[in-house]
Amino acid sequence: MKLTVLIDNNTLIDRYFLGEPGVSYFIESEGKKILFDLGYSDAFIYNGEKMKIDLFNIDFLAISHSHLDHTWGLEPYIKRLSEELFEGRNFNKSTFIAHPRVFDSKTFYGKDEFGITLDKEKVLKYFKNAISKEPIWLTNKLVFLGEIPRENDFESIESIGKVLIDDKYEEDYNIDDSALCYKSENGLVIITGCSHSGICNIIDYAKEVCNENKVFDVIGGFHLQNPSKIQLDKTVDYFSKLGVKKIHACHCTDLKSKIELSKVVDIDEVGVGLVIKY
Repeated sequence: MKLTVLIDNNTLIDRYFLGEPGVSYFIESEGKKILFDLGYSDAFIYNGEKMKIDLFNIDFLAISHSHLDHTWGLEPYIKRLSEELFEGRNFNKSTFIAHPRVFDSKTFYGKDEFGITLDKEKVLKYFKNAISKEPIWLTNKLVFLGEIPRENDFESIESIGKVLIDDKYEEDYNIDDSALCYKSENGLVIITGCSHSGICNIIDYAKEVCNENKVFDVIGGFHLQNPSKIQLDKTVDYFSKLGVKKIHACHCTDLKSKIELSKVVDIDEVGVGLVIKY
């Protein structure tokens, strides 16, 4: 598997791409091409073109969860896809993969919107439908995990804003948050968006789905942004026992959390333009 970072909060030195607080990865695995998240704007398209990556001739578009820093690139993507079609370029319909709750409206203050801005019907005009709570195997080695069980008592316990359910706003625990997992020869590679469902919960469920206990790498946001001392301490303890030698914690993983994690596992830098092969 080859993973290219199209969008991250960070940009690498002497690599002149656009960064923004968000996530977008281009993944190639077993002859398949996958876009995982689309960032906040059209910056991922700019970066992809500069990297000479064809982002429109893909097999899967997978979404980790609905928040704006992962899905607001969808509108410019569909706009650009339509423009390509206007010019006579033909594409096979790629498959849209996400949790069924990804289209729920989300708000902080009642009048704002920080979830996905397109409705399901409009999106599925351009994609095949593979919306599912259950795991979906994209290739023989790469799986979308679907809904993540919340088993640990120290993570995913606080709501983030509110979600519209049956015309009523409720506290939002981001039930749509998911991740990808790749079965490499050296162990599991877990690819996250924000890990609102809990980074340790995600790893545990990836092990279960893939029937594999060895973890080789974890890349993505860990949702450790000013975490409580209990959450950070227990997460560090979890990683100390995980047996993984290095991780790529980024996006919504703050500096203090990286420093604490680095005491038990090596942390490699992540930035736009980074390419990792597994």
